[in-house]
Amino acid sequence: MWGGERTGGEPTGAARVLALLDERGGTLAVAESLTGGLVAAELTSVPGASRTFRGSVTAYATDLKRDVLGVDATLLDERGAVDPEVALQMAAGVRGALRADWGAATTGVAGPDPQDGQPVGTVYVAVMGPEGNGKVAALRLNGGRTEIRKESVRSVLALLADELMGNGRAQDTEQNGGN
Repeated sequence: MWGGERTGGEPTGAARVLALLDERGGTLAVAESLTGGLVAAELTSVPGASRTFRGSVTAYATDLKRDVLGVDATLLDERGAVDPEVALQMAAGVRGALRADWGAATTGVAGPDPQDGQPVGTVYVAVMGPEGNGKVAALRLNGGRTEIRKESVRSVLALLADELMGNGRAQDTEQNGGN
């Protein structure tokens, strides 16, 4: 039984993802920018996470996205780090770097100021699967920095759970959240 259950026995996003990975014999690695390690912290708060969670890279600086995760330099120069293709490349890069079956990534603007011409609350979360199949969700989040970061964690875990269950959402799904 995976820990991390909410009242009523419903597993949290992290516990659900880890259980799905465990059932399928899969592993996960995470690349984080605006969430700064919150996705990894959420996953590792669940007892038994080490069975499926390989690790994470917090690539807050743009050069780390390029040098550590292998995000295309021209893409970063032309579009900046807050971009759906950057999120996909981050997920693919961390998957390869940490030798995991699945990669997940977060990039965006938590505030207080806009970045790369993108307004606060613009977030992209992405997952990359074992077959090289990727999905990205575009989020337009409301609220302060803390709310945006928390909703980004929830959203990337939800996207990953959907993909693991074969219920993938359409690429570039727009969602509103936060307060």
